[in-house]
Amino acid sequence: MTQKVPLRKEIPAQYIWDTQSVFPSDEAWETEIKRVSEQLPALEKFKGRLGEGPQALRQWFETVEKIFRSVGKIFVYASMFHHVDTTDQAAAAKYDRARGLLAKTAAAMAFAEPEMLSVGLEKLRRWAKEDPHLTIYQHYFDELERRQKHIRSAEVEELLKQLSDPFRTAAATHGVLSDAELVFKPARSSQREEFEISQGTIGSLLSHADREVRRTAWENYGDAYLSFKNTMANCIAAGVKQNVFMARARRYASALEAALTSNFIPIEVFHSLIATYRKHIPTWHRYWKMRKRALGYDKLYVYDTRASLTQKQFKIPYTQTVDWICEGMRPLGEDYVKTMRKGLLDERWVDVYPNKGKRMGAFSSGSPGTHPFIMMSYNDDIYGLSTLAHELGHSMHSYYTWKTQPFVYARYGLFVAEVASNFNQALVREHLLKRESDPDMQINIIEEAMANFHRYFFIMPTLARFELEIHQRVERGEALTAEILIKLMAQLFSEGYGDDVEMDVERVGITWAQFATHLYSNFYVYQYATGISGAHALAEGVLTGKPGAAQKYLEFLKAGGSLFPLEVLKLAGVDLSSPEPVERTFGVLARYVERLGELTERRNR
Repeated sequence: MTQKVPLRKEIPAQYIWDTQSVFPSDEAWETEIKRVSEQLPALEKFKGRLGEGPQALRQWFETVEKIFRSVGKIFVYASMFHHVDTTDQAAAAKYDRARGLLAKTAAAMAFAEPEMLSVGLEKLRRWAKEDPHLTIYQHYFDELERRQKHIRSAEVEELLKQLSDPFRTAAATHGVLSDAELVFKPARSSQREEFEISQGTIGSLLSHADREVRRTAWENYGDAYLSFKNTMANCIAAGVKQNVFMARARRYASALEAALTSNFIPIEVFHSLIATYRKHIPTWHRYWKMRKRALGYDKLYVYDTRASLTQKQFKIPYTQTVDWICEGMRPLGEDYVKTMRKGLLDERWVDVYPNKGKRMGAFSSGSPGTHPFIMMSYNDDIYGLSTLAHELGHSMHSYYTWKTQPFVYARYGLFVAEVASNFNQALVREHLLKRESDPDMQINIIEEAMANFHRYFFIMPTLARFELEIHQRVERGEALTAEILIKLMAQLFSEGYGDDVEMDVERVGITWAQFATHLYSNFYVYQYATGISGAHALAEGVLTGKPGAAQKYLEFLKAGGSLFPLEVLKLAGVDLSSPEPVERTFGVLARYVERLGELTERRNR
């Protein structure tokens, strides 16, 4: 008998997110699209008028805010249907329309920044001092100054904004293939029981106690991607070429420079991270060696890297997970915990369980005026608990930002976002290690920590190296094919796995195809590694009761995009322009490896 993944309609209502809190019906959504579309010509009326004075500029910002608040809600509503069932054609049509409206709106306001620069930053700053309604835009003008060399004429800016929708086609195609079209052969246990593979269940299957389940899940998952390797390679190549095109169109020296400096991060941060990761690869080699010894295997395969080191597994229902996360986050205060619990249980922020067609992975979304929603595929285990804690870090970051900041600073970059998410995991994990004395539960908790480090401090830096290489190849005019991508990916992972993990070149090499979102976002993935580093540095202060640490962290959440990323993190207590937090976090990883080794050796005596 095959263990089936439920259909979307089979998920109980209390475990799906509350779409009606955004719009009560599709009809209301349609009405809002019509209203916003009719308002877009109002943006055109400001063209050539932004230099008239502070009143005209103030009216421009107010008009933009009203329109973008509505567009944000329109997009969120559409995505909530599409991401949970990528096979639903009506939902796909909604999502496509919302993306088109977003691009159309961005194009309609593309003239504004070139026009502001023609007015002059000195004058804009003077108006911000004279008019109290413009005072909040002083940091925005600072950002504009840093980006001014890369802002083109109004006509070019409009064209580039119009390209944003069609330029998502490669990523969208890859996503549809991955989430809706791939057919995975079921995994099989040593007792011949079958397990259906989906994007929502693959994680739990790869940590299954039965090695045959892990092997067949890993192989069948990889084989499905390999069957579309040429199509997906073509998509990735198109995505990289688009990044390179946009970088050159904005007069950056490279796609890497375009990605980092446009987000106010020095390029040295990227290269420092990669150098520090490579320096500490021996920590991973020690972990693989310890894991092989603990499992009692002659050979360790990639599908064993998440195998449970204890036979005792703990089922953690969703309601229990909510309680434990709330307990772990208590150092941040009653308001934080009360808000989080209400969102999880009453306001239905979370789309909880896996279903057929649900998008891979987990994420936090939303927009000012909506809840900070979470999509995930919870599997009643420690990994699901950790994922929920992670996404709640994002959602609480959004909650406090939207509650505190004006609309212009309601968005913040991934560089700071991943600090908030990993911070939650660090606090909840340490709470559970203190709370649970059962050695097997301790092993489970540390294994979850290692799985998280494996993703953020092993896979993501490896993908970042891969991303750099494929962009540089395109910038040199070289080709990207499935064979080239698979070979490069396998080489990079081989360095990290070392001699203690057996390599299946094709199935390891196709890993790039399994990140259908990340590798289309132009040097997105390195920020996962910097984020976990910043998170552990800040969590240490809170966990040790350092005076003011919790309050500084809350102020960081409330700051949103009102400060440059490195500045807001320095105020919170960590300097990510230095390799020191990354070094310290590799120290945390090494201690987990040592502690896990001690626990498994003690149990096996």
